[in-house]
Amino acid sequence: MEDIESPAMAPISTLGAPPPRPAIRPSNVIPGDVPGQIATMGCGGPDETFEPAAIRYIKLGENGKWATNALEQGIIPFGYRSVDHRACLAGNWDKVRRQLLGMGRTARGVSQGLRELKDFYDLPENTLWVTMADGHFRWAFAEGPVVGVEQGNSDEPARYRRTRAGWSKTSLTGEPLTVRSLSSALTSTASYQMTICAIKHADYLLRRIRDEPDPVHAQATALRSEMREIGLRMIRQLDWRDFETLVDLIFSRGGWQRSSVLGKNQADVDLILSQPTIGETAWVQIKSGTSQAELDDYVGRFQRDGSCDRFFFVCHGVAGALSLPAQPRLHLWAAERLSDAAIDAGLFSWLIDRTR
Repeated sequence: MEDIESPAMAPISTLGAPPPRPAIRPSNVIPGDVPGQIATMGCGGPDETFEPAAIRYIKLGENGKWATNALEQGIIPFGYRSVDHRACLAGNWDKVRRQLLGMGRTARGVSQGLRELKDFYDLPENTLWVTMADGHFRWAFAEGPVVGVEQGNSDEPARYRRTRAGWSKTSLTGEPLTVRSLSSALTSTASYQMTICAIKHADYLLRRIRDEPDPVHAQATALRSEMREIGLRMIRQLDWRDFETLVDLIFSRGGWQRSSVLGKNQADVDLILSQPTIGETAWVQIKSGTSQAELDDYVGRFQRDGSCDRFFFVCHGVAGALSLPAQPRLHLWAAERLSDAAIDAGLFSWLIDRTR
């Protein structure tokens, strides 16, 4: 990455050439994310679709040192303090090349520097700029020419572009674009060593910003729903002994260890489990058919006993709707939740074998 500088930085609003130092005028930043307004702003008029002319990832300073001020002020900062802003603005790339060579760069480094500077100055306003900051993927469109900051603190960006509507961290429908929710094939772009680069998985990025479902994901979701329904039907066919074994297997594959004999000599509870990793114990009651009155009765027994940290009530046949008090240590597994647990534990094939 170019311009290796110390991490300290003055507020972006005070950028300028002293004395006096003119402030950077903020962009037309929209407070918060307003996807309805932003949706058609990036690529032209209100009747146009979200189709950027180009996409570039940009680092907001080394180790993100300019990110906070850039997000607050709605600007896209850039470095290369030793390169003349006026030469870039005029497109005098031969002069810029000589300046890069004068910085001691290799031939490859000069080529990379020229590419980045040309992108920053010459890409059109309907170019989508993206970055990662504060656990989110952010995107914006630039507006107006590059603004040079010819003098000032060397820790500040040497130039910047204003954004059209600030940096957004959500899709066009308002879904957060968290780093954890995105493919690592996209988020790994942040490990690129230079400052500006193209996005290899542009189609995926645009689909996530538009909040368009991936066809394979949609197909898999539909298949998952079908598996859940089939799993529940198979569970309801189980003998009560096989049903208790299934529940025991679900918990054991989740790291819980049985500390009682399954269903033996315990009037109030079917399973007592321990979770060594978190140091908790669980009281598990297993029922094929049940009712709200029976559920309430067992919750009362659990609370009076007071020896376990968590209560699980697991059933597949219900006489009406069931509910538990809104307490984090009380858990109800019925119908779809139970089928999901069996599938997640890799027990779908086990169910197939038990329902031949």
